Amino acid sequence: MTSSETNRAGDPHGDRSGSADPAGSADPGSPAWELLLPAAAAPARTRGRSLQAALREAVRTGRLAPGTRLPSSRDLAADLGVSRGLITEAYEQLTAEGYLRSGRGAGTWVGGAVRAAPPRARDLAPRSPGARADFVPGTPDLSLFPRAAWAAAQRAVLAELPHQDLGYPDPRGLPQLRTALAELLARRRGVVADPERIVVVSGVAQATTLLGFALHARGLRTVGVEDPGSPQHDALYASAGVSTVPLPLDGEGIVVEALRDSGVRSLVTTPSHQFPTGIAYSARRRTELLDWARSVDGLVLEDDYDGDFRYDRAPVGALQGLDPEHVAYTGSVSKSLAPGLRLGWLLVPEALADEVVERKRTMDLGHPTLDQALFAHFVERGDYDRQLRRCQRAYRERRDALVAALQAHFPGAEVAGIAAGLHVIAALPHRYGPQADFLARMAASGVAVRPLADYTHGRAEHEGSGGIRLVLGYAHLSPARIRAGVRLMAQAAGA
Repeated sequence: MTSSETNRAGDPHGDRSGSADPAGSADPGSPAWELLLPAAAAPARTRGRSLQAALREAVRTGRLAPGTRLPSSRDLAADLGVSRGLITEAYEQLTAEGYLRSGRGAGTWVGGAVRAAPPRARDLAPRSPGARADFVPGTPDLSLFPRAAWAAAQRAVLAELPHQDLGYPDPRGLPQLRTALAELLARRRGVVADPERIVVVSGVAQATTLLGFALHARGLRTVGVEDPGSPQHDALYASAGVSTVPLPLDGEGIVVEALRDSGVRSLVTTPSHQFPTGIAYSARRRTELLDWARSVDGLVLEDDYDGDFRYDRAPVGALQGLDPEHVAYTGSVSKSLAPGLRLGWLLVPEALADEVVERKRTMDLGHPTLDQALFAHFVERGDYDRQLRRCQRAYRERRDALVAALQAHFPGAEVAGIAAGLHVIAALPHRYGPQADFLARMAASGVAVRPLADYTHGRAEHEGSGGIRLVLGYAHLSPARIRAGVRLMAQAAGA
């Protein structure tokens, strides 16, 4: 026996690769081996690991099916231009892991342990329904995001941020951002903003959950919510072990008598521009609400979700400015910049500050430092004010286009909640109903709309009352698309 024959006989990845391969085997020229070429060209210090990873991925994804016979280590090394030792090591490692199987003199084969490629990650993010006309509220115009200014701020922050700021942050937030937010919110929204009581959060949803945990720790198990109101509150408070109690509204705000009778000691409210009805709480109702909070030593959570978007009147100051010890205030950049940034703020009464901060610490150890530093820079340079002015101009134009289109195509329609915000309430005459039939015609025509009943707790009793009442979002639509959408809606309704 020659030396070469001796070596092949002792190589479990041996000479059988030179014989006729059975069906399903792979040779170095097949596409299955092409994915090893980049790994073979990797730097010498990482080449072995790269080859193992590439071969493992080929088996895992099914490019090398179970039962596929592999080339000998000698042949594959020659074809890839690497040392035989790297191939031998890769074969041995993957054999030990169960991806391959081999035997002395029997060659190396893909094993059967891996049955299927792992599924691709699904995208569960809420998306537009892909309708011909989409009036579903809640989304700003993401094309207005200031990419150039944001990129410039990012470069500046990366160049200037001290190394120590990349460590674990203060759970309340970066001091630079809390200071900038205190000035911004006091100036624009009239809040009493002590930077020591500002907590930077991942949007209003996290602020709500944090307060839910703080209330639960104090023995409270219920919280009042506006009806109609945001459908998210139920699940957010339930995650903290707190249930919601729906409370009715009238033309001035939440009905205080119902609030007192409910027995709750905490309440979520949107007093500057109630969601979704669009009413602004009257001065009298604001006073009554604060009197209630003081009488029960309670807490009002003020969700200022669109407080910066006022069109036809001066902005209504935040309720928190009247009594910062009984009102927690929260807002975010979800409507002014983009919800995907997951960036917001929570101003808490002094009595709750320590509990909320500790819960924030245990929840996520604080908000990402780079994002905070970037937004602080954005606010300090005036870029955020410029962005708000830009959005206000665009959204006012779109609101006007929607109101005009509704008046033109739906004579007799009443439109409310137009002085602020990113949506309106449209009450259509009864001749377009009943509401269930109207909504069915919209869906069949590719028009996405939401009835006001979708935002009420007593949904069934609202379905057939008050004619057709729709919550129409407009911020994400251009004026041309708004006009075309209302025209399509009118055609579907037979207007």
